[in-house]
Formats: sequence, C-alpha cells, structure tokens
Amino acid sequence: MRLLTGLHDADRALTKEAASRIPTGLGKALSAVEKAAESTKLWCGAAAAMAWLGGWRGRKAAAAGLGALVMAQLASNGLGKQLTDRPRPPEEWIPHDETADRPDSSSFPSGHTTAAVAFTAAVAPTWPAAGVLCAIPTAAVAVERVQSGAHYPSDVAAGAAIGLASAWLTRHVPALLLRLWL
Repeated sequence: MRLLTGLHDADRALTKEAASRIPTGLGKALSAVEKAAESTKLWCGAAAAMAWLGGWRGRKAAAAGLGALVMAQLASNGLGKQLTDRPRPPEEWIPHDETADRPDSSSFPSGHTTAAVAFTAAVAPTWPAAGVLCAIPTAAVAVERVQSGAHYPSDVAAGAAIGLASAWLTRHVPALLLRLWL
C-alpha cells in the first residue's frame, strides 16, 4: 500500500512540475510534435521515408518499427486501457488550457508513448542513425503527455516499458519461432 501511495505522490508532484515549469513556447513545440504523432502519423511517415531513402536497411528498419508499433498499440490500447480505468490527471493540477482536448479513455498506459518508444527501439538496432533521429520526437511525445495533463508520469513509464518489450519481441520472436519449428 505504501508503494502505491508513494507512486501517487510522485505522479502528482511530477505532473504539477512538468505542467507548470515547461515554458509556453516549448509547450507549444511539444504539442506540435504530439499532434504529428497522433494516430501514429509521424511514425508511419518516418517508416515511409526510411523505406524510400534507406535502401534495404531502411526497409528493414521501417518494417521492424511498424511491426513493433502495431504490437505495442494492441498491448497498450487494445488490452492495457481496457483492463484499467484510470482517470486522467485532475484539471486543477494543470495551470494551462491544454486539458480541454484530452481523450476520455483510460489514462494508463500512454498509447502515444508506447507507439513512439516501440517504433524507435525497433528501428535503432537496424539503422542506428535513424533510431537517434526518431529518439528526439519520442522524448518530446513522452514529455508532452505529462506536461499537457493527458497522462501521469507512471502512465508514460508503463507505455515506454510496453514499447520496449514490443520492440524486443519484434526483433527476437521470429528467430525463436524458427528454432522451435525447424
């Protein structure tokens, strides 16, 4: 019980800090990145660019990224949000007007962060330079989800963990299945 109380206290403190300390201009830039990432548009665009510009390595990285993204979204939005019913952070914690367009779905886990981390973590082993470039908007999305009041930091951390697990599974499960079947 103490662990949950400590987590709630940390979520409250970090959410209030992020929402009040991030300058308005940076907050607007973070929101623009989040809007681009909505419905996975940013990651699908990145995959198309990688496939077009990166040759075989780009196509492999794009396929890995999209595969991990799909798996992560199924785990996060298809399962995680359905099993939990966590409300979004209270509007009084957020000293700006970005809470007006928050979704009604469960706050836990952050689907935006899940998708961003899954895509980036799956791309990076195949094409490290593209992975580094993708890490910038990934970090922006994660920070924005807390700063805007859409998620608690623990929602973002859980989304990142699901994204990392999805990327790992995308990379390792095909080889494991081949070993079992051959």
